[in-house]
Amino acid sequence: MATSRRKTGPGRWQGAVIVDVVFEDGLLFLAVQNFGDAPARRVSVRFDRALPGAGGRIDVATLALFRNIEFLAPRKSIRTFLDTTASWFARDAPTRFAARVTYVDAAGRRRSATVAHDLEIYRDIGYVRRGADQGGKDGSAT
Repeated sequence: MATSRRKTGPGRWQGAVIVDVVFEDGLLFLAVQNFGDAPARRVSVRFDRALPGAGGRIDVATLALFRNIEFLAPRKSIRTFLDTTASWFARDAPTRFAARVTYVDAAGRRRSATVAHDLEIYRDIGYVRRGADQGGKDGSAT
């Protein structure tokens, strides 16, 4: 991962924004994350390819979320549903993509970071779907 970061104090980073993939119980999400200690402004993301999510019905890479986030608070994450792993891999959707994030840090400097992802790592991960009526206690079938 290539990123530009600047320390703002002992052990603190300023405005480090990335796009990450979040896997939860067989669901894939894309998250725009500011893991820095300062806000980021005018955050935008460009993907190197289309991302046919939600069962192939929409190109998630074109969502307004990725065009402009005017203000992203420190330690904040905004995420959107990409697809289920079952659906993604059944369609042979692309597993590799890169996301280039650009933003303005608290000092007014333009920053960018490119993160490469490979969804293939999620293909064989086992998971248990919890039903709403189970209260999240176990994964037994209803």
